[in-house]
Amino acid sequence: MGNFFEDLINKVFPASEKIAVNHKENYSLSTKEIEEAVNWTKTEDGRAILDLIYKNYHFKRTQINERPEVHIFESPYANGLAVSYQEPLDPQSFSKLFLAFSQRVLALGYRQVSLDRKYEEINDQMRLTEKFYFKPPLSAPKKGDLISQLFGNVTLEKISIDNEPSYIKLLVTIYSDRLYKDPKPFDQFLDLLFD
Repeated sequence: MGNFFEDLINKVFPASEKIAVNHKENYSLSTKEIEEAVNWTKTEDGRAILDLIYKNYHFKRTQINERPEVHIFESPYANGLAVSYQEPLDPQSFSKLFLAFSQRVLALGYRQVSLDRKYEEINDQMRLTEKFYFKPPLSAPKKGDLISQLFGNVTLEKISIDNEPSYIKLLVTIYSDRLYKDPKPFDQFLDLLFD
């Protein structure tokens, strides 16, 4: 008899479906956070990590995997890399690396369009994506000139899964519009980013 009433109640008041978390918000960084990241790149530890990642990027191009592993993205319209969260990175250096990359992109003449974070529940895991988006500076070209795109648009993401760092992804996407000059080479972008 209990099943009859449970079925009746479930038909009248159906159990609500589990709603997955999906929230996106803009946020900003404090001057202190930015200064700490920039200063970190000038320390022996910071410089060593930047040098190691740059070296591992070049190793990966020759099919050699070292820690932290670097993944390479190559296509006609987008190039980039991802750095896995592995030793010698720790949570602090991982966050500082993300912020240091953002400041180095700005130093190349880019303008920051947005900084946001997105919380998503995917397969019972909580994924946090913090993302910077940068564009080349706006400039009105002289009549007949093409617009400079520098290296293209830059997206920089830091991904954490269940509050654990996972990877940092940097992607440069070019404009294929005939109003723009050809982009500068991606390898030059990386040389400047890691310099």
